[in-house]
Amino acid sequence: MEETISLQELFATLKKRLGLIIGTTIVAAIIAAAISYFYLTPIYQASTQILVNQEQVEKQSFDSQDIQTNLQLINTYNVIIKTPAILSKVIENLDLDTTPAELSNQLTVNSEQNSQVVNLTVQDPESHKAVDIANTIAEVFQKEIVNLMQVDNVNILSPAVYVEDPKPVKPNKELNVAIAAVIGLMIGVGIAFLLEYLDTTVKTENDIEELLGLPVLGLVSPISRKDVNTATDAPQKGSSPHVKKAHI
Repeated sequence: MEETISLQELFATLKKRLGLIIGTTIVAAIIAAAISYFYLTPIYQASTQILVNQEQVEKQSFDSQDIQTNLQLINTYNVIIKTPAILSKVIENLDLDTTPAELSNQLTVNSEQNSQVVNLTVQDPESHKAVDIANTIAEVFQKEIVNLMQVDNVNILSPAVYVEDPKPVKPNKELNVAIAAVIGLMIGVGIAFLLEYLDTTVKTENDIEELLGLPVLGLVSPISRKDVNTATDAPQKGSSPHVKKAHI
């Protein structure tokens, strides 16, 4: 016999396990808040921009080949910035306790499409160190590119600056709590339906019909203890409530 579940039954299940659902949501949000505020290390970010100048040529216009050459030059610079040839000197200048590979993971280099501006973004647990690393990378790259590429066409456009009250870029504490609350809600709903599915006790006449496959002919109303006591204390027919039995 195929079983069907109506929306009324779904809402009844959710209402029945509402305390469980709310509890799992609150617990998940509290755990996420505790981890975000007390265990995760705040990460700060600093950015600087460098400008790659186009070579001066006598012709007045650029053809598509010139544009493609400039874009390839920008992409080449983006790769060179993250190489040990640049980052090793940065580590040496700042006396950092890290490796070029680890420092490369803290660095993000990108440029807008068809743009000569390259953005350098550094993330670090210390805000002032992120600023120092970003500016030092730009300065070292500006000097070393002369030896590496035999060109002097890099200028620092916008250096990173110190902020009095810096705000970490991650973790996003509010977002973590919100995501955890949603996950907790989903877990609570899942547990509620799982408990309802595993509950095989017979509660209603519909359960009996589904279990036995037979129609219910009648129901016996529940009798409370108060009704039983009232029926027991009631005087029997033909007897007087004032007559007492004599003791022999």
